[in-house]
Amino acid sequence: MTFRRIQAVMLILSFLAMGTSAFVVGFFGLELGIDFTGGSILEAEYTGERPSPDAIRETLQDLDLGSFTVQPTGETGVLLRMKDIPEPLHQQVLSLLGDSAKELRFESVGPTIGQELRQKTLLLSFLAVAAVVLYIAFAFRRTAESIRPWHWSGAALVASFHDILLPLGVFALLGYYAGLQFTVPVVVALLTVIGYSINDTVVVFDRIRENLFRHAGFDLANTVKISLQQTWFRSLSTSLTTLVVLFSMYLFGGDTLKDFALMLMAGIIAGTFSSLFVAPSLLLMWKGERFKL
Repeated sequence: MTFRRIQAVMLILSFLAMGTSAFVVGFFGLELGIDFTGGSILEAEYTGERPSPDAIRETLQDLDLGSFTVQPTGETGVLLRMKDIPEPLHQQVLSLLGDSAKELRFESVGPTIGQELRQKTLLLSFLAVAAVVLYIAFAFRRTAESIRPWHWSGAALVASFHDILLPLGVFALLGYYAGLQFTVPVVVALLTVIGYSINDTVVVFDRIRENLFRHAGFDLANTVKISLQQTWFRSLSTSLTTLVVLFSMYLFGGDTLKDFALMLMAGIIAGTFSSLFVAPSLLLMWKGERFKL
């Protein structure tokens, strides 16, 4: 299979994956945590040995707490996130936690605060993507005359949407079937993914630009092929070593880090794919290169 055919197939697969993720997010939606919807937070500390999170969940599962989470804190503490509950139900939770559990704080996050946080999250995500586009356009303003800055930044923009949309699709699907919640740590992981993947894309773009300068009268498709051959091992090895660490964090880091690590893993896989196949392929397509299946 020729280089152009491989790039064409991968680009089609990428757009199919983006379309599927957009459908999943639109159809199922995201299971938003109380950070965005409002709810109650209860923090307690055990004087003796702390029960496991699964044991605490099993103890409280018959109460009307909505989709609640149990997060260990420190050596003996626990943090419960649940829907907004009245005072009698609050006292029931304390009673079931046991006499050895001492309440440190109980507070509610109102829906107004949750809505404000959603708006700030969307604004922050937009600013992050916009900053990436402007940086790419500035960094690659001096290249071959036929390749404009917007060619580079446009390809990076689509790749960034790819890297955001695919992990969101995963979380929407898992949120619907497994109750996985979209919380502030997950948003932090998503913004980290944007920076990580754009760094990978810049490495590939920079090698393409170097090779363009080295060869006058360049053939863009051949230059992109050579550049990818020179960078793919670096991209894959970096991503694989990062994924090993994140997988260990997911398995042994506890409930506190599971969702954060899962979002990073999904984003890094999507980002590695986009930096090698989506962004370079779009650069070729927008320069009038024809793909043949």
